[in-house]
Amino acid sequence: MTRKERYKAITDWFESNMPVAETELVYNNPFELIVSVILSAQCTDKRVNMVTPGLFEKLPDPESMSKSDPETIFKYISSVTYPNNKSKHLHQMASMLVSDFDSKVPGDTISLQKLPGVGRKTANVIASVLFDKPVIAVDTHVFRVSRRLGLSSGKTPLAVEQDLTKNFPESKRAIAHHWLILHGRYVCKARNPECDKCGLSVFCRYYHKSRRANLHEGSTG
Repeated sequence: MTRKERYKAITDWFESNMPVAETELVYNNPFELIVSVILSAQCTDKRVNMVTPGLFEKLPDPESMSKSDPETIFKYISSVTYPNNKSKHLHQMASMLVSDFDSKVPGDTISLQKLPGVGRKTANVIASVLFDKPVIAVDTHVFRVSRRLGLSSGKTPLAVEQDLTKNFPESKRAIAHHWLILHGRYVCKARNPECDKCGLSVFCRYYHKSRRANLHEGSTG
């Protein structure tokens, strides 16, 4: 199977089996989303969704968060990963939105990455989800699933992002990001992937490699 054929087959499968795929972070506006994405770094969306209601009730917008302080923010996000750093980033990010961006979340990835706490992956998530930009954010799930399926052999998130961007049509990149995340979160898990339940196993290099290894072990056992 050529790479082009692999991408088409996997895209067709997702379109048939996961026609709706979107972020599981709960948000009501661009500011809430960027805060939630910053909080979600190395943390589950479920945990983030548990802490943000209280945070947004107290600090609902860039102005109020910028006038607050990291110590106050920390009280609301203490149960997420790395709360000390994230509370500082959120305060600095909100302050920069107010001072440099008229309190509005920018729509381009270059401007987004100027914000504290916003790296390339986070910028791509925001640009994709909020502004439907044809970019793909590569987190641990996307990185793992892409390599297992044979969509990329890249050894870094950037290399995988470049492969996905090159091979997914522009119109599919935003949803492809969510396809791969959700598939990695619920089926193609880091430990104990549910290959026997996966409709993509027929295309999956990881699955076929594992099956060959098991057959070899069985024949020599």
